[in-house]
Amino acid sequence: MNTEKATHIRTIDLLYSAFFAVLIAVCAWISVPTLIPFTLQTFGIFTALCTLGGKRGTAAIVVYLALGALGLPVFSNFSGGLGQLIGTTGGYLLGFLFTGLIYWLITSIFGRKLWAEIIALIFGLAAVYAFGTLWYTVAYAGNSGSIGFGAALSTCVVPFIVPDLVKMALALAISKKLRKLLK
Repeated sequence: MNTEKATHIRTIDLLYSAFFAVLIAVCAWISVPTLIPFTLQTFGIFTALCTLGGKRGTAAIVVYLALGALGLPVFSNFSGGLGQLIGTTGGYLLGFLFTGLIYWLITSIFGRKLWAEIIALIFGLAAVYAFGTLWYTVAYAGNSGSIGFGAALSTCVVPFIVPDLVKMALALAISKKLRKLLK
């Protein structure tokens, strides 16, 4: 591969990763009002991974988290900064990185077959839930007193399972079409 073509591929990778980092941010800003409101942030994560693949999708997540850490208002409710990452819900944000890495690992082993992508996203989401809830219980205890893992799960995970699975299905369907457009 010549240097000019390699540079072009790297430039395209950077552009796609940056574009999908912005998409994740926009999705984080969109809140669906329910009893416990939820954002479309995980939809953005799933779409980035399923469209770009593990490497570039994970790069988009890293860019998104870095922008938020720098203080840009890319997280939900137009928030940003290190305080968001180390706060009670910061574990869920940082957990998105696990989703990317798990997706990358599983699809590297099994290819980007639909069943492999579904398993990768489910395991990635489970990692977000586990890491985020553990982080939440520790951060909550430091700020407000002790909370049990079960109570944290019922507050921070259970209400979001069905919406996250719907977002996953939509991302899988949309990304299939986006991949064809990006070729």
